[in-house]
Amino acid sequence: MAEPMVSHDVIGFYLLSCEVSKHVKVVQSGQGADEVFAGYHWYPPLLDVTDGSEAQKYANVFFDRNFNEYKSFINAAYLGEDYASQFVSDHFDLPNILDPIDKALRLDTSVMLVDDPVKRVDNMTMAWGLEARVPFLDHELVELAARIPAQHKIKDGGKYVLKEVGRRIIPHEVIDRPKGYFPVPALKYLDGEYLDMAREILSRKAAKERGLFAQSYIDMLLQSPREHITPLRGSKLWQITLLEYWLQEQGI
Repeated sequence: MAEPMVSHDVIGFYLLSCEVSKHVKVVQSGQGADEVFAGYHWYPPLLDVTDGSEAQKYANVFFDRNFNEYKSFINAAYLGEDYASQFVSDHFDLPNILDPIDKALRLDTSVMLVDDPVKRVDNMTMAWGLEARVPFLDHELVELAARIPAQHKIKDGGKYVLKEVGRRIIPHEVIDRPKGYFPVPALKYLDGEYLDMAREILSRKAAKERGLFAQSYIDMLLQSPREHITPLRGSKLWQITLLEYWLQEQGI
């Protein structure tokens, strides 16, 4: 990766792409359906928000950490302002969209989708010479979805209109099955050699000299990593380890 990405499923996509590339050279990916047709859990809480708090409500259900927690473990030399909240607020204040859910969808499709899940899949597939196509991101489909009222997308757990169209040709067992993902428990509940790896990376001379994270915070996570899982179900220890590891690998 050209930048640190904390999502565990990077590893899943990498290993899957390795195996698939042994048999085919082009695959179709479902990337984008959740962002285009509102399939994530952070969209429904924005329904009918009319008091101007939509940016804060989005942050409450989407952010992995709030700014107060961030301030508690980043050393003062690196501590800036609450740029993340301001970034969301600025996006939500852009013109031409009034519905809070559509504001969130605009932010997610134009920023998050591009810089996170699509980039992850593209990098991990191309690492093995595998071409991954993303039909849900065809610009005409995205433009059509953007014109559909938000309530028709978040209904029945999200992606309602897409699911209803799909029922004409796809068995309901496929459409109505629980939402899946790539579980990578070794990076979510660090233990054994992976916990040792994190401890070793965070105790290197480069990490000590950088002093990015408060040592008390590092010690707390290393003591009981299973107890410190983010709202989006990621490991707080893995996240800081990956960032420090990437900085070391790049010689920064």
